[in-house]
Amino acid sequence: MSGRSSALDDATALPQSAELLSRADAELLAAQFSGEPWEMFSHAHLAALRAGAALVAARGRPVGRGAPRTVWGMLDAVAPELHTFSALFAQAATLRSAVDAGRFELVTPARAERALCAAEDLVDAVRDALAAGDEAPVGLPAVASR
Repeated sequence: MSGRSSALDDATALPQSAELLSRADAELLAAQFSGEPWEMFSHAHLAALRAGAALVAARGRPVGRGAPRTVWGMLDAVAPELHTFSALFAQAATLRSAVDAGRFELVTPARAERALCAAEDLVDAVRDALAAGDEAPVGLPAVASR
């Protein structure tokens, strides 16, 4: 048993992945036009979540006892080549929760900009991975966590 099962057949996964990538692009656009750092950060994080979910939908969701439950954990399982991104955004999830709770002052302009750049890179990497089929993208840029 592989530990991974496609929850959707190929006919369903491809449109779902395309829809999620389209929504990721919309979040990136919203982030670029955000007037506040916390807003930019939130939109960038949502863009990354949607991009990660697009690849998970295309490659199949991990199943079974001990299978990861977050998008970041699932992305690690189905696309280990994107670990740098999944680790970065998993670490940022706590900050996003704080922002969702109204702690806007926690996001600096520099932190928001880094999140946006990383989200753009992840969306591009996911788009490349989907275009390549099951092959892993090569030459991903390193992403700094701070």
